[in-house]
Amino acid sequence: MSYYDYIIIGSGIAGLYIALLAIERGSVLILTKGSIDDCNTKYAQGGIAAPIGKGDSPESHFEDTMAAGGGLCDAEAVRILVNEAAECITDLIGLGVPFDTLNGEITLTREAAHSVPRVIHAGGDATGEHIEVTLSQQVRSSPIEVLEHCLATEILVENDKVKGVKALDCRAGSMEEYSCRFLILATGGVGRLFKYTTNSDVVTGDGIALAFEAGAEICDMEFFQFHPTVLRLPGVAPFLITEAVRGEGGILRNVEGYRFMPDYVAEAELAPRDIVARSIVYEMKKTHSDRVFLDVTHLPPRLITTRFPHIYRFCREHGLDIAEGLIPVAPAAHYLMGGVSVNECGETNISGLFAAGETACTRVHGANRLASNSLLESVVFGKRVVERTEMIQKLTVTASVPQQSRRCPSEEELQARRRGSEEPYFLPEREMLPSVPAPNLPELQSLMWDKVGIIRSGESLSEAASILSSWQRFLLQPIDRPSSELNDLVLCGRIMTEAALLREESRGAHFRTDFPHTLPEWQRHIVFRKDHGAE
Repeated sequence: MSYYDYIIIGSGIAGLYIALLAIERGSVLILTKGSIDDCNTKYAQGGIAAPIGKGDSPESHFEDTMAAGGGLCDAEAVRILVNEAAECITDLIGLGVPFDTLNGEITLTREAAHSVPRVIHAGGDATGEHIEVTLSQQVRSSPIEVLEHCLATEILVENDKVKGVKALDCRAGSMEEYSCRFLILATGGVGRLFKYTTNSDVVTGDGIALAFEAGAEICDMEFFQFHPTVLRLPGVAPFLITEAVRGEGGILRNVEGYRFMPDYVAEAELAPRDIVARSIVYEMKKTHSDRVFLDVTHLPPRLITTRFPHIYRFCREHGLDIAEGLIPVAPAAHYLMGGVSVNECGETNISGLFAAGETACTRVHGANRLASNSLLESVVFGKRVVERTEMIQKLTVTASVPQQSRRCPSEEELQARRRGSEEPYFLPEREMLPSVPAPNLPELQSLMWDKVGIIRSGESLSEAASILSSWQRFLLQPIDRPSSELNDLVLCGRIMTEAALLREESRGAHFRTDFPHTLPEWQRHIVFRKDHGAE
């Protein structure tokens, strides 16, 4: 069995950035089920938020993030995010990420729920792609070992401590084991759970499912963000129209040409994503349509083509000139606020197991992520993961406690502040439905979209929970990547649905018609853990 100091599962911004930092501290292996370039990072158009502009400050960024999070952001985590943002942007520039500049200064734009322009972009609307390409090139030219088309299937745990990982070589069909001191999950979210999604095919909840089966705590799964504006054209796969389009002045109109957002909320198009997405759904129902329109025809054509070249080019390739015509859009699944519960250094409740990026729940997003905070979270907390492992190594080597890093608190402080301290729930046993067919991916995606989507109810959630429970019993031991991904998605769908059913209120991205108000008694997190005693 091959041994590494670090094994990282996933090759998005979180995994690659951590690997580049970790290789200075030990041997590193990246396991990725596709190629190193198959990830969700490259689809991030809007950019990466950081309070670096004139008139901005970490305090202002803090306030905007807290306001968007619906009362569930962890204040300490948010302070870490905004205070360490500038340093991590400097790190990315040092690695070669070509952020857009004007007259020698990084250009900034404004997105919904931000009080000032603070979103950094690269290539206009191709920020994620530029970051991903830059980091993957750095990894390829480093001593980091990368195993592509290698699917992690089980976390090996002994006495509540990580020992390694079991993985399937998807090409050879063979199963291998790799041992390590530190295992970092960076596999992304669960976006492929839904029929309409901005997520790539690889985003199937693998890391969350692996962690749950190993005994790690899973938090805030009911909070899933649906992006309000995704291209809706017949025969064209969902394509994200970044929030920055509305930040630059784009307005929403219904199929009758009427600008409707001011009727729903004072902030209009710049309201938080959950409000805009629900408003669009209501407007589509009113007008009996499957779409609304995003209008940028009043903006200078040069602004559109230079600020959003990727969007402009994609729409032109499909017969639409957005500088002259309206963009048909509708909401689609986008981002998971929940995930594997971690503390401020990325640690789970299993020794040696860490999580970062969308896989992790740092509680920085609360019930509703502020636009463009996700890429920032990946690098800020990814860096803290590596610093924490370095501290653990020093503690092992020396008997005395080393001087504490300004980012990594002492063991006692971590225990006192450890997140995930809520009493965990276990997935309930539900009665087997007699006439439910064996599950497949399209049926799962339709079920989640219809019953656990943008607007929920106790009735729809209960129905979905029963079906998902029955489906899980149908599933066989996975033998390849498709069957493994389906198992992972069904499990993640169960946790999300049960969490949404438990939360009898509406908060942030979680909205229930039978409990439409935000209630103070629900200003708490819902945590799930596997009931090993029931096995």
